[in-house]
Amino acid sequence: MALTIVMYHYVRDLARSRYPAIKGRSTSSFQRQLEHIAHHYTVVTAEQVITAMTGGEALPDNAAWLTFDDGYSDHYSVVFPLLHERGWQGSFFPPARSVRDGELLDVNRVHFVLAACADHKHLIDAVHRFIDEHQGHDGVRPFAEYWAELAIASRLDPAEVIFLKRVMQHALPEELREELACDLFKTYVSVDPATFAAELYLSVAQLRTMIRCGMYVGSHGAGHFWMNRLDAARQATEIDASLDFLRDLGAPSNHWVMNYPYGAYNDTLLRLLRDRGCAVGLTTRVAVAQPGVDDPLLLPRLDTNDLPH
Repeated sequence: MALTIVMYHYVRDLARSRYPAIKGRSTSSFQRQLEHIAHHYTVVTAEQVITAMTGGEALPDNAAWLTFDDGYSDHYSVVFPLLHERGWQGSFFPPARSVRDGELLDVNRVHFVLAACADHKHLIDAVHRFIDEHQGHDGVRPFAEYWAELAIASRLDPAEVIFLKRVMQHALPEELREELACDLFKTYVSVDPATFAAELYLSVAQLRTMIRCGMYVGSHGAGHFWMNRLDAARQATEIDASLDFLRDLGAPSNHWVMNYPYGAYNDTLLRLLRDRGCAVGLTTRVAVAQPGVDDPLLLPRLDTNDLPH
């Protein structure tokens, strides 16, 4: 028995959007991929996965679970109608602070800065200047050390993009990386963050509508942090805030699903999740999941780019 868990982020009419360079799946490509999934898989629900992973009824052959990270408004305007039309459930994982508080998260500042500035050398130069200006502050190291450590290509991004992401996601001290991300967003995107966030993310009302129509909503933390880089107290605060958010929505908070931001976790977090009744955890490890073999809290996923599109 195998379970193909597919991971999506942005799904939109990219060519007609204000930021066509954002890395996402176009609406037409998404529709073609749904056709492929319909022909080759049986789409299952989060509840079916939880049941199978906790010793209940097995999943059907060639099961596929469709997961959507980060709580974008695309998921309501594009994804939800297409899934609902087919009678399929999607599982959606919005960070609590982006929806509840209208906060523009640093992960998305970075995405749209990269999409808005075609010449990434300009961004690297700006980061270089910023690091030089803050040399020695709160343990800030020389630029060359960060470059040597972080500028390593991934299977989906070149080295310079990975460098820019990691500097603003975790490498610099939290206060400084937030300052840097805000400065670059203001320079290259030039949109009021609150207005931008209101357009980018799902609303509480939209999520409640999706839940009433059979969609699943699970946890993606509160502030979209690398959870393995937080101490135990902050991990608990993040998870508890997310669970409070799910309860307010009317989403499951018993035998629930955790989707790790950036796929990051550690043993401390796993113990915390088990103590709070988490049944299933989603990573970014690239593989087809094997129920009965994989740890239920460490299920791998395939990126949408791993399937025909």
